[in-house]
Amino acid sequence: MRSELVSWEEVDKLVDMLVDQFEREYDAMLIITRGGLVPGGLLAEMLNITHILTAAVDFPAQVESERSKLMVWPKFIQFPEDQLLQGYKILVVDDVWGSGRTITAVKNRVSVAGGMPSTCVLHFNPHRNLFGNNNPDYYAASTDAHIIYPWEIEKGKTQAYGDY
Repeated sequence: MRSELVSWEEVDKLVDMLVDQFEREYDAMLIITRGGLVPGGLLAEMLNITHILTAAVDFPAQVESERSKLMVWPKFIQFPEDQLLQGYKILVVDDVWGSGRTITAVKNRVSVAGGMPSTCVLHFNPHRNLFGNNNPDYYAASTDAHIIYPWEIEKGKTQAYGDY
């Protein structure tokens, strides 16, 4: 898989592209850790969203095959109480939509709690998407590359984490 290194300047441009897409205001933002922390923080500032929530999701690594790995149920390590979501327009933010498992699990749980979620990522990989025509509501760029963000480089990481 091809890798693409994204600079801080490019991240700023991607966030600007996202902000230009928003057609409605949101009551709260639900940031998926860890990948969504930086883009979520930047978007929260630009959109003046002050009600910030976090979700931490894990997919068990110990599975029989690569195919069954994609079908495993998520474990929600951290998630807001239903009353913080019910009746609110929630912007769900992550860095990438690769397979889409993580952000879709979060979006579905927000819906079950009575919230009205919209999904937002910096990068969308339609080639890895497991959810057919279900795409992010907002994304700045479409790619088939493995994205490496500037906050990953500074820690010596060579791979993006999360949904990739």
